[in-house]
Amino acid sequence: MLYLKGRSQSLPAAAPAVVPASADNWGLSFPKEGNSPVGNATVAGLSQYDAYYLGDTGKKVIYLTFDCGYENGYTEKILDTLKKHNAPAAFFVVGNMIKTAPDIIRRMAAEGHIVGNHTYHHPDMSAISDQAAFKKELDDLSALYQETTGQPLPMFYRPPQGKYSTENLKQAQALGYKTVFWSLAYVDWYVDNQPTPEQAYGKLLPRIHSGAIVLLHSTSKTNADILDELLTKWEAMGYTFASLTELPDAVSSAV
Repeated sequence: MLYLKGRSQSLPAAAPAVVPASADNWGLSFPKEGNSPVGNATVAGLSQYDAYYLGDTGKKVIYLTFDCGYENGYTEKILDTLKKHNAPAAFFVVGNMIKTAPDIIRRMAAEGHIVGNHTYHHPDMSAISDQAAFKKELDDLSALYQETTGQPLPMFYRPPQGKYSTENLKQAQALGYKTVFWSLAYVDWYVDNQPTPEQAYGKLLPRIHSGAIVLLHSTSKTNADILDELLTKWEAMGYTFASLTELPDAVSSAV
């Protein structure tokens, strides 16, 4: 059984029945390739906090998400590919990304993608127990996005590095956010040690599953290079692509 711990990019420079009470990293195990993985919290346990790691498992649908800590020269190529395939995606951004690449952020919004909240400074949010401090990380990012695009930030949140606690889930829910983890990812975040296309396909093709929330990093050259063929291969397997606004019981706050 393979176990994959949650991990998000650094900025330059049997499953439990409920959500763990203490801080933890999001993690997955894949008992059988092609089936939904098992998270370290259950779908039901997360749902009480408006949190997800799987979408509609009754359909061959994929929810594409990208974590964006900074612009590394590949995001526009990714956007071009998404446009070619008419595939909606969610980009979870931090303050640095909006400040240094505002035109790309505006393009994401203009082309109908969700821009989600990955916090302003990308801290370990599980270490923040004070609601005011937690709120400020999300509010500062939201305000910068609105200032940049003229639109309210869609209410989807992803904890940096997948580090979370039950209290964090409650805090995000109280602010009106849906917390979005993932059910498929691979080690793509080391910019100086990128996987080969073959290595990427070896992880992303056999483990795809109905209702998959896929996490990729926009800083990955490999991801930018293979995305067109990857989406084509998934389409050939019978999959379609959906927005996070189509998650079961999700209410869109995107404009």
